[in-house]
This record gives sequence, structure tokens and C-alpha cells, in this order.
Amino acid sequence: MGASLPPKEANLFKLIVKSYETKQYKKGLKAADSILKKFPDHGETLSMKGLTLNCMDRKSEAYELVRLGLKNDLKSHVCWHVYGLLYRSDREYREAIKCYRNALRIDPDNIEILRDLSLLQAQMRDLSGFVETRQQLLTLKPNHRMNWIGFAVANHLNSNGSKAIEILEAYEGTLEDDYPPDNERCEHGEMLLYKISLLEECGFLDRALEELQKKESKIVDKLTYKEQQVSLLVKLGQLEEGGKLYRDLLRMNPDNYRYYEGLQKCEGLYSKTGQYSSDEIDRLEALYKSLEQEYSWSSAVKRIPLDFLKDEKFREAADDYIRPLLTKGVPSLFSDLSPLYDHPGKADILERLILELENSIRTTGGYPGRAEKEPPSTLLWTMSLLAQHFDRRGQYEIALSKIDEAIEHTPTVIDLYSVKARILKHAGDLAAAAALADEARCMDLADRYINSECVKRMLHADQVELAEKVAVLFTKDGDQHNNLHDMQCMWYELASGESYFRQSDLGRALKKFLAVEKHYLDITEDQFDFHSYCLRKMTLRSYVEMLKFQDRLHSHAYFRKAAAGAIRCYIKLQDTPPKTTADQDDEMSKLLPSQKKKLRQKQRKAEARAKKEAEVKNEEATAGNVSKSGKRHVKPVDPDPHGEKLLQVEDPLLEATKYLKLLQQNSPESLESHLLSFEVNMRKQKILLAFQAVKQLLKLDAGNPDSHRCLIRFFHKVDSMDAPMSDNEKLIWRVLEAERPTISQLDEKSLVEINNHFLEKHEDSLMHRAAFAEMLYVLDPSKKAEAIKIVEETTINTVSINETTERWKLKDCMAVHKLLGTVLIDHNAASRWKVRCADYFPYSTYFEGSQSSAMPSSAYNQIYKNNENVSGEKRSESGQSVDVPSSNGKLEVFKELKI
Repeated sequence: MGASLPPKEANLFKLIVKSYETKQYKKGLKAADSILKKFPDHGETLSMKGLTLNCMDRKSEAYELVRLGLKNDLKSHVCWHVYGLLYRSDREYREAIKCYRNALRIDPDNIEILRDLSLLQAQMRDLSGFVETRQQLLTLKPNHRMNWIGFAVANHLNSNGSKAIEILEAYEGTLEDDYPPDNERCEHGEMLLYKISLLEECGFLDRALEELQKKESKIVDKLTYKEQQVSLLVKLGQLEEGGKLYRDLLRMNPDNYRYYEGLQKCEGLYSKTGQYSSDEIDRLEALYKSLEQEYSWSSAVKRIPLDFLKDEKFREAADDYIRPLLTKGVPSLFSDLSPLYDHPGKADILERLILELENSIRTTGGYPGRAEKEPPSTLLWTMSLLAQHFDRRGQYEIALSKIDEAIEHTPTVIDLYSVKARILKHAGDLAAAAALADEARCMDLADRYINSECVKRMLHADQVELAEKVAVLFTKDGDQHNNLHDMQCMWYELASGESYFRQSDLGRALKKFLAVEKHYLDITEDQFDFHSYCLRKMTLRSYVEMLKFQDRLHSHAYFRKAAAGAIRCYIKLQDTPPKTTADQDDEMSKLLPSQKKKLRQKQRKAEARAKKEAEVKNEEATAGNVSKSGKRHVKPVDPDPHGEKLLQVEDPLLEATKYLKLLQQNSPESLESHLLSFEVNMRKQKILLAFQAVKQLLKLDAGNPDSHRCLIRFFHKVDSMDAPMSDNEKLIWRVLEAERPTISQLDEKSLVEINNHFLEKHEDSLMHRAAFAEMLYVLDPSKKAEAIKIVEETTINTVSINETTERWKLKDCMAVHKLLGTVLIDHNAASRWKVRCADYFPYSTYFEGSQSSAMPSSAYNQIYKNNENVSGEKRSESGQSVDVPSSNGKLEVFKELKI
């Protein structure tokens, strides 16, 4: 570096490099300018100056100087290396790799460049190149531990586990017998555990167990040692020894469910489906009774038997489990019992049991069969549990009466208000649920969880602005809304996006959904720093696990929701593009002068309001961005706060396809992925891709109403197409003709016959009947009246399935109402359906049920009005108004509080 410079300037060049490494950028710039005064065309100095400017956020100057430096000295590995570093800082990894390779052509043995290249190859999953680079590093510096480990990990990632084992054994051969010293015991133990996990992964189980026992003294992490040992014993079929080890592990942690599962495997009493014979249930019961005597304080040993016990034995075990938790007052008890509701018959047993407990506490003050009196709070938590139970079973009126009784018993318990808000949300009164959640929030302003739950309820009720104000109470001072983005608060962004989508504000909805996608991009980028850190710290098992997690990152539920939301926005944008200025002018010209005047006044008021809100936000951000030293930290202003630029895309379906591909690659088991694929490709006239989506839907769930809709719509479209003319069209036609017999649903039937067969098969299901009616109308619009009749004749299914009555779901009834009003376009039928559903869902605001907050006479209307009109104010018992603080952390309100 700086070899072509005189000694004085060469030393200055070394100072530039040192200043860059120690982040003393101004000092580095000064040294660079000193050299460039005498040697203005020195390529390496120009490049280093550019790299320094890049760290000072002067990117355009940086790129200009680095390119000039490279132009002046094309044969300098430093210039190419710096150019690669510049690209790497902008996440242009492929370009950076090209620059590093050019640098290595000039200096093939440069360890720094090879190390940087290997990090980028790991990041981009260029695994063959990663192996090659790590091998070269090991050849150049074999006395460095990190090079051995890096070469082994590279081979492991490249699906060559046996080679990785050989490398680790060769590395161990270079060590002395007394290795490691005390300060490296943890790192060496981690390396040994990684090697044993590799042997297990490659199927060398005997070798792995032998190696584990041989190196026991050198492994520091004894818990992982035991877990690895028992895993190997079970895989080798040594179940008796494995059972003993699992019992040892349970002594260390008797609440670890995995240990109980492992012990059941060793006893031959494990089933993935959870189905057991009566003999197996008896043996399991005996096993857990013996364990309960040994670990009487363990919660898991009492909870697990509830999953396999039946009838009277289940009732007794549930009674023993529930009683102490009700006495303690555990709010999460229902969440713990919730999975049992999927087991046939257990929900009825739990209902009878809890009602019996409630009755006994009311009449005798204690549990049945016990003389001891229970504290008053036991009745409170029993009523709360019953309310959640009836909520789960869809009996909202009983649930609300129970929770109201609990609140009247002790009005100061916050959890009760949260439970009631949840019940109202399920019943369909989202506005009242939000009001109750806000009441719970005001009772404890320091509780982040209750604050977040309140925000979620408000977003469900489409109160986005109010939700934003509540959400930022727990963010840092300054640019608060951006803090939610910086904190990667994805649940908030998803709920906001869904709310904006329901309100047809596609710009803001897209902005929220794409913000979530940006978080996943950041998470992918965040792995970069760990490629060198994990090899240095020897956390190899965690490192490999992290890389595998990163490879399936986009299959996460939050990404799936965000991508699906973005695709729905683009589809809606394609179907109803925003009005152009010319269209708006045409509409204005058709209005009367008085109407024009009113419209202009309305627009001016909206603009003034938006401007004022922006100014207030700017003032708050400016006031909050002042540090202790008095300096202002200027944050970049969002140039598109309402997402208007996101709507200005030439081809919305092309944008949708980007996210669709990610969904298809990472969530192929999700029905929604293929439904969206069908919708996008039908609009793009991509017939074969739409057909592929139909096949996937039928493969995943042929009986699903949406799968049936897509099947009928697709072949109805194909049958109505003109005869193929071009070679491509003829090829598509031949493929469809060849594939058609493979679909069992068709079976040489007409589409009408397929639709009729679908109804016969699912005649008791509301959504299946709605799908039949819609497709009947699609196939023959003249049968609209018959289609509406099919929907209206649907009766509530009273047949008992798994001993629980099948009920209509609110979401399904809303979908049917929209079908009648917007697809079948019969407003009278939609009105009749609304009246019918208002009786069935009396708390639903959508159907304007008699008990909902949408009705002026309803009690919940008063709750909603109070919350809406008296925001930040609460009524005391004496009837006087008491200010409730609307922001967290301000103690002025509590100055006059007396205890």
C-alpha cells in the first residue's frame, strides 16, 4: 500500500488506513489531502479518501473519487478492494464480490481480501466459492484456529459433513494433549459439541456417542452434554439408559415439556397424533402419578395428563389442576386450557366442572368436598374463566353476563376489562371492544402489554389515528412514529395496513405492508456481522442454526401476511386505478356551481388540516431531537407519508408478482399463496400459471370453497376462449387438454354438474352454499334468483359435531352479505340477510345488532360514546369527572394522591 510514494507520503498513507480503522475520519481526510497536493493522481490515496468520505455519509463524492482512483491505477489491489468495500456498505454484494475477485487476480494471497470475500460468499450462499476461499485461507495461514473452523463450517454448509468431520479431526491432531488452557475451555468445548452434532447428522451415531463420552472432561456445557447424550442413546435404541438420563434431566428442570416427551418415547408411550389405546392411557397415567410424587411442585407434570386422559379420569385431573390456580388467581389459566377444546367431549366436561366449582363457592364459600373457605378472589377468577369458556364456545351473551358480574365483584382488576374487550371483539362489536381496552389501559398507564392490546383493538375498529397516538406513548421522545418503524413493531404495521386496506386507503396500506417487508430485508442483512463473530467465538451450532433460520426466514407468518396484503393492494389498484387529473376535472365540470364551491371548500379545509398536523409533528420532532449538549439531531423527513408515490406504478401486477414469487417459494403449503397466484395470473392472462395455481389448491384442499371457485372460474374462462391461432396458444391448449383428465373433480362432467355435485357434498355448510351460488351465477347469469334462494335457504346447522354445535361464523356471514350486495347485486336480498344476521349476532356493529354499540339504545353505545367524547377523562364513583393521564411517565396527576 502506498508503495509508489516517497517515505514521508507513504507514512501519511499508513495514517489514512489507521484513521479509517479507528474511525478518525477527519484526521484521515487531512492526511489524504496532504498527499494529493503533491500527487493529485495517486489512485490508492484517491480511493482511501473516497472510502473515508463514504463513512461520513458523502456517498456521491465517495463513488466519484474511488472510480477516479481506480481509473488512475487499475492494477492496484487496494483500489479494487476499496471499491468492493464501497459496494458492500451499500449492500451491493454481487458487485462487491466482482471487485474482490479482481483484487485477488492482482494479489492472490492477500489474506484480508480473501477474508472479506469469504464473508460475502457466506452471506450470498455461494457455498462452493465459500469452500474454495476458506481452503485458500487455511493454506496461507494453517496455524490460525479460525481458518480450520471456517473451512470445516464451509464444507458442512456445502452438504459435505464427512469432510467437515475430517477437517476438525485434523485440527485436533495439531493440538497438544493438555489443550485447551483455562481461558479457552468454553470455545474448545463448543467445537467438540459441534463435531459431535456433525457425526450425528451424518449418521455416525456410535462414533458420536463414543466421542462424546471420551471428551466429557473437556466439555464445559454439561446440560447440552446430557441432552446430546440422551438424543444419541434414543436414536441408537438404548431406551433404558435414555430413560434414566431423561429422569436425571427432569431433576434439573421438571417443567421442560421436551424431557417428558423424551421419557414417553423411552417408555414406548409416545404418539405424534396424541391418540392412545386404553392400555397405553393406563400406563401413561401410572407414569405421571409416579412423577407427580417426585416433582409435586411441577406444573407440567399435572398439565400433560389432561391431554391424554378421558371422561371421569380427565375430570378428576382437571379438577385437581384448576383449583389451586383459581385460588392463586392466574389470569392465563384459560390460555393454558385452550388446546383441550379441540379434544372431543372435553369442553363439555370442563363446563360442567367449572359451573360446579362456581356454584359451590357461591353457596358454601369453598370447593366441593372441602371444609376450608376460599378467599373472595376465587369466585372472581372462576367467573372470569367461565366468561372465557363461553366466549370460546360462541355463547357471547352468557360470557358477557359472567364477565360483567366479575367486574361488579371487583371493579379494579384490569384483566377483566381486557377479557370483556376480547369477548366483544369476537361478538362483532369492535368499537365497544376498543373503548373497553382503552378503559383498561387508563387503569395502569405503565403497562406496555395493556397499551399494546388497546392499540390492537383500536386498529381492529379502524381507529388508526387514535391507535397511533396511544402506541407512541411507549416510544422514545422525538420522531415517535418513526420509532415504531425503527423498533420493527410488525404487529402494529400489519394491523394498521389491514385497517387502511379496509378503508380503501391503498397508499397507506401499501406503505405499512412494504415496511414489514423492509424489516425482513434488514433481518437478512443483520446476519452479515455474525459470519466472522461466530467463527471467532466458536458458537458454531448456533451459527449454523441461525443460517438455516435465515434460509427459511420468508416463510414466517408476519412476512406471509405482509406479502399477501401488498398483493391484495396491487390487485385492487389494477381493478380500480386511481383517477387522473383529467378525470377529476371532468367530474368537476359536471357539478353545479354551488356543489363545486362546497367541494373546493372541503378540499381547502382538508389541506389546511393536513398542513397543521405536519407542522405540529415537525415541532414535536424538533423539540425532541435536542441532545444534552444542545445540538439538534436532524432526522430525514418522510417524502411520501401517505404512500401516494407507491400508487403511481405503471404495472401493479408486475409489482404483485415480485411478492407472489416469494410466497410461492417460501409458503407453498399456504392456501392463500395459491389463491393470490390464481387471481394475479388470471388478470395477467397467464393461463398455464393460473392452472398451476388451481392444481395446487386442489392438492392442498379440494373441498375448500375458494378452491372450488377457482376451478370453476378457470375452466369457464378456458371454455369461453376463442380457438387458438398462434403457436403459443396452440401449445397452451394442448397442455390443458393433456392435463384435464388428471383432475378427478372434472371426470368428464360439465361445469354445471361439478357445481351441483359440490353442493350435494356440502349442503349444510354456509360458505360452500355461497360458493355454489356464486358459481351458478357465473355459469348462467339468468339463474341469479335461484342462486340467491340457495343462500337464503341455508339453515343453522344444529347437528352436533365432536359434541359441539356447529355455528355460523361472523366473518362468513359478512362475506355472504358482501356477495349478495356486490357480486349478485341484489340489495333487497342483502338487506334481508342483514336483518337475519342481526338477530343471530346481536352484538355485531356490521349487522347493526340490537345489543351493539351501533344502536343508540344499547348499553355498549354509551360506553363507546363516553370513550369517544371524553377521551382522557374518566368518571369517578361520585359522578365527578377525573382527568386520566393520556401519556405515560408524567407524575403531575399523582401529586395529590393520598394513600
